[in-house]
Amino acid sequence: MNYQTAEQLTAMKLNAMRLEYARQDEFPASQDLSFDDRLAMIVTAQFNAKIKAKTNRLIRLANLREPTACLESLDFDPIRKLKKSDVAKLYDCQWISNGNNLIITGATGVGKTYLLSAFGREACTRGFTVRCYRTPRLLTDLTIARGDGSYNKLMQDLVKPHLLLLDDFGMKQLDLVMTQDFLEVIEERYHKHKSVAISAQLPVKNWISVFKDQTIADAVLDRIVRNAYRFDLKGPSRRPTIEHMPADAGDDNAATNE
Repeated sequence: MNYQTAEQLTAMKLNAMRLEYARQDEFPASQDLSFDDRLAMIVTAQFNAKIKAKTNRLIRLANLREPTACLESLDFDPIRKLKKSDVAKLYDCQWISNGNNLIITGATGVGKTYLLSAFGREACTRGFTVRCYRTPRLLTDLTIARGDGSYNKLMQDLVKPHLLLLDDFGMKQLDLVMTQDFLEVIEERYHKHKSVAISAQLPVKNWISVFKDQTIADAVLDRIVRNAYRFDLKGPSRRPTIEHMPADAGDDNAATNE
């Protein structure tokens, strides 16, 4: 490739094509390929690079709590009550296209956030826009937004993505304002057939206690639960623990250091 062509490809931001051409140029066997075959490889390299860049951008904008989580790395130990067949049904993310919801419940540390993030990442790889929030922080932000004039913009940001991830739902009871804000988010997404994925320690049957107003609670739960897929994770906490040295061992080390 001459210098001018290389510069033109760079100027057009077709770096993957330039690099693939250079790779072929350095690989003698490539000379035996037809022009069409070599061109196809060069175009494919640029196409794949564009898809990868888009995926990485979607993952970054999603703000996943565990951005490296992926469905392929899930632990299907029987004790977790997480079945491969249940995950496989949702793997193609058709549930997002259909506007269905996802609910993940279980005790602290069983991997709810990881599973939530894994579904979020898979959605990104398939071209869906995703946003992830911790529910308590989001509701606080909505309350603040009511006062500083940014409420409508924040609400638009919550309605726009194909999939909204809400982690740590039900950590405390919501006051009336937060209850109304939560209904507003769910209502807007429900009518636009946009999916919501929620993780919570509380079993679904106890969710009604989270809301200050029971009438609003009924409206919210009807829109979330009725068309939702559910995972209820079991088993011990998966968070790493620190093993402490016995006190006498620490004393011995200290004495040695002295």
